[in-house]
Amino acid sequence: MGSLFRSEEMALCQLFLQSEAAYACVSELGELGLVQFRDLNPDVNAFQRKFVNEVRRCDEMERKLRYLEKEIKKDGIPMLDTGESPEAPQPREMIDLEATFEKLENELREVNQNAEALKRNFLELTELKHILRKTQVFFDEQEGGLNHTTESMTRALITDEVRATGASMGPVQLGFMEKSNEREDYLPCFVAGVISREKLPAFERMLWRACRGNVFLRQAMIESPLEDPTNGDQVYKSVFIIFFQGDQLKTRVKKICEGFRATLYPCPEAPADRREMAMGVMTRIEDLNTVLGQTQDHRHRVLVAAAKNLKNWFVKVRKIKAIYHTLNLFNLDVTQKCLIAECWVPLLDIETIQLALRRGTERSGSSVPPILNRMQTFENPPTYNRTNKFTKAFQALIDAYGVASYREMNPAPYTIITFPFLFAVMFGDIGHGAIMALFGLWMIRKEKGLAAQKTDNEIWNIFFGGRYIIFLMGVFSMYTGLIYNDIFSKSLNIFGSHWHVSYNKSTVWNNKMLQLSPATSDYEGTPYPFGMDPIWQVATSNKIVFQNAYKMKISIIFGVLHMIFGVVMSWHNHTYFRNRLSLIYEFIPQLVFLLLLFFYMVLLMFIKWNRFAATNPMPYSEGCAPSILITFIDMVLFNTPKTPPKGCEVYMFWGQHFIQVVFVLVALGCIPVMLLGKPIKIMQARKLANVQPITGADAEVGGMSNGGGGGGHGGGGHHDEEEMSEIFIHQGIHTIEYVLGSVSHTASYLRLWALSLAHAQLAEVLWTMVLSIGLNKEGWYGGVFVTVVFAFWAILTVGILVLMEGLSAFLHTLRLHWVEFQSKFYLGQGYAFQPFSFDSIIENGGSASGDAE
Repeated sequence: MGSLFRSEEMALCQLFLQSEAAYACVSELGELGLVQFRDLNPDVNAFQRKFVNEVRRCDEMERKLRYLEKEIKKDGIPMLDTGESPEAPQPREMIDLEATFEKLENELREVNQNAEALKRNFLELTELKHILRKTQVFFDEQEGGLNHTTESMTRALITDEVRATGASMGPVQLGFMEKSNEREDYLPCFVAGVISREKLPAFERMLWRACRGNVFLRQAMIESPLEDPTNGDQVYKSVFIIFFQGDQLKTRVKKICEGFRATLYPCPEAPADRREMAMGVMTRIEDLNTVLGQTQDHRHRVLVAAAKNLKNWFVKVRKIKAIYHTLNLFNLDVTQKCLIAECWVPLLDIETIQLALRRGTERSGSSVPPILNRMQTFENPPTYNRTNKFTKAFQALIDAYGVASYREMNPAPYTIITFPFLFAVMFGDIGHGAIMALFGLWMIRKEKGLAAQKTDNEIWNIFFGGRYIIFLMGVFSMYTGLIYNDIFSKSLNIFGSHWHVSYNKSTVWNNKMLQLSPATSDYEGTPYPFGMDPIWQVATSNKIVFQNAYKMKISIIFGVLHMIFGVVMSWHNHTYFRNRLSLIYEFIPQLVFLLLLFFYMVLLMFIKWNRFAATNPMPYSEGCAPSILITFIDMVLFNTPKTPPKGCEVYMFWGQHFIQVVFVLVALGCIPVMLLGKPIKIMQARKLANVQPITGADAEVGGMSNGGGGGGHGGGGHHDEEEMSEIFIHQGIHTIEYVLGSVSHTASYLRLWALSLAHAQLAEVLWTMVLSIGLNKEGWYGGVFVTVVFAFWAILTVGILVLMEGLSAFLHTLRLHWVEFQSKFYLGQGYAFQPFSFDSIIENGGSASGDAE
């Protein structure tokens, strides 16, 4: 049956490669992606393997490429991605790649360092320009005689000793003190600089406290932000000028400025000197702008040239690195001329792999062909299920529960149908299903372009990966919506109702509890051709009662059939693995137990629908129809049924009581068979073999795992070396789980009814309380109002009923498959086949190659 219903048959092979041909052969196998290599050096440190130096060189090349990529993204330059995958370069080409990357990195780092130095110089000149402009106003105030406030504040800086001399103060000089008044010549009495605006309040407080108020600070904001040359951030700064007197204050002020990382600049006192400095600063700024522009242009040209080849370079380097990682898994023979590898390969692809090895040998020019030998092993092979873009998402749902044991029945093909159908039972609505189907169809039609965009948005990637699931769920929901005759909580009257109102209009309007009887001419006697009759849309009083009974019963019917199908699947596992014990003492009693109790309950539903009707005479009229639930409870508990109404019969058919008693007794008899049959047979086999525990030939008897999975492959599973007490306990747990699970799982399928009811009621609430309000408005403003209401209704419909209710129904469907269905036959105790594939390594950004070692 291929790998659609079971995983591929795998073979463990030994591969012999000549040293000079090993690189080319592994490269061909990486392009093929069908070989999983085993590590033959598990005890050897990663740093002591043969090709560790080549791997380090690849790591260094990757580091340089990541640096280039970061710089390219910083400049917003688009990187060319043709979608092609170049072949892995030859080992000798590594030197050329290393030289190219080294040259690019050095050139780019040199350009960046020069640009940073120029930007730092530009920042200093810009700050000095603002200082010269902002501080000019202070000196203009002094020279213009408008310095009353400044003079009074500056006089406060004169010490008490000078004031006590009684000397005339005279005009206050803001520049240098006169030579005759001081022992030291040219004592500066102010400093100017620039500080970050957010540090300014703390800076002022510190100056005041440290200098005890003997300084005078003036500050002005720089309106435009300045670029930090280190990280490129925009920083807001302020210019300040501090007036003080004496060397001691000068030292304190400078230390405080240094602590707050304020930058101090020289500011001449003389106006002519300030103007001359300002002109020189402007000239240097213009020159720097020219040089910076040329530097940025050169950097841009380098990055544009690198961006054209960056993706291909990444692919080449990652392929080289992956090849050497894989070669590190190989063993060297004693002559050091041959590499030996062990690998898992699909049996059907051995010829393809041998052709790839021959191509690699021809490329390398080696004269010795590679040798691929199949080995005998008792290990469990990896599980490999071939998928395409359609089946991949469904297989992912199964693998999320657990990877199938080797050659175990694969539930994915059946899930393609059952998953969207059970979802649709809960989500049945033509309108909502159409929205979902159109969204899935749009992703399918645009899948090439959408797949090429490669976004990191996890939610979008989940939606896009499940596009075929979404499409099928939408299509199936439209089908069940037709069965329910439900489109946005309304019905379609395609074939015309088979019910007719025989009352006049006044009678209908004045009697809210008026009913139509199927026993009269109100009903034509034949059902609506497809789905529910649209008359139920106006039956506000008993619509939910009718739909509840209908949906509850079909939920149980689908659930029981689904579980029976799961038990039948275990038969395929037992027969494939020749597991007679599990087939006789697990499958048969499990199936009999399920059929005689729960499938019999389903048959009672069909018998009730077939035999009882409003038009039938007694005892098969609608009043005599028994409750299936009460009948089933009485059957299991051996209760005597209650006396039926006059004219009705206790049972639905002749011999029902006897059949039910036999069914319950046989079903109860299946429990000890499931509980004790298999352990007793294992114990007898061990006594006959006189070995404790058994091995080898008795593996078929002792080694089959419970639950019917793939535990029998390669000699028998995990029971061979178990103590008998553990086998009895394990079988007891399994039996209790199955018996109780049969009841709870059947009840669990009632979620199909519950969510379907909730979905329908939410849709009706949105229609009644939102859209119908807008539709009832008349006049020109009614058109405007209904437009607004419709937009609100559409948002709620998509957001709540399609997205949130869809997610809820999806999760419930997933649970029904994982727990109720797969637990009947699926073990999921295998491990996935992870071939050495360049495609997966490149898709995962090189992480797969790192995991190989």
